[in-house]
Amino acid sequence: MIRLAVRCAPDQADLVLAELTVLAPNGVEEERGPGYVEYAIYGGEGELPELGEIDAVVGGRPIEVSSTEVPDDWADRWRDFHKPLLVGGRLWLRPSWEPARDGAIDLVVDPGQAFGTGAHPTTRLCLEYLLELADAGEARGALTDLGTGSGVLAIAAAKLGWDPVTGYDHEPAAIGAAASNAQVNGVELTLHRTNLRESLPELAPTCVANLTSPILKAVGGRLQGISGETRRNNSGEVPASLPRDSSPRLPRVLLLSGILPAEVDEVAAAFAPSGFREQDRRTLGDWAALFLRCPR
Repeated sequence: MIRLAVRCAPDQADLVLAELTVLAPNGVEEERGPGYVEYAIYGGEGELPELGEIDAVVGGRPIEVSSTEVPDDWADRWRDFHKPLLVGGRLWLRPSWEPARDGAIDLVVDPGQAFGTGAHPTTRLCLEYLLELADAGEARGALTDLGTGSGVLAIAAAKLGWDPVTGYDHEPAAIGAAASNAQVNGVELTLHRTNLRESLPELAPTCVANLTSPILKAVGGRLQGISGETRRNNSGEVPASLPRDSSPRLPRVLLLSGILPAEVDEVAAAFAPSGFREQDRRTLGDWAALFLRCPR
């Protein structure tokens, strides 16, 4: 197993992380020290992305890219930083070696060697929104999870009452991790591999997308085609922008995360032409999330 790390100055961190999460969208390890921030991803030989293009993102300023071989006890070292977390006062997110908590929704996730534990701010913001929707009686019907990763959001949605729940991810290992975690939690998920930059699957009435801003904006553009198809059905006119892979239905609720705070307005604007209206936005640490509704 190889640990591939990028170390940069703190003022470069947002740019480096934004680029790294595009190349490795299922999460990175973060370490901060005096005068530096280091991000790392893990994988076997030939599995890790090419990081050379990160140099261009930071305008040629020095960054350090290094790779080291991880000891055989790497998997056990997850225990050093994968701790249980209570989200929204009632969802207990824990690794399998920690006990359940009385009175809380129990969600077990062992990410393995490459995928998120659910503790990242982007995931936590989406979990908060799912809990609030459930409290409002909206945890019903189908839900789509775009960029499912280790399946935390999809599993939480299934436990809260959405059914069926379908997850999509580009990485085969993510599909495997999500399937394994779903089995441990006793929930049923339908999982598919897809590249969201190239095509958009049919979306359920509730959709959660914990992705990077460029991918979210691409999704917003494709939803404009779906919105155009709706207008065509009503008027008989065919919009020129309609993508070949568009679905005939728009989601009613969109929960979007993986957004840098400076990019929230741009992401919201990408969904506005399809009729989505902002209900809420919030930040946690260096990340932001959006709650959008479409009245149609």
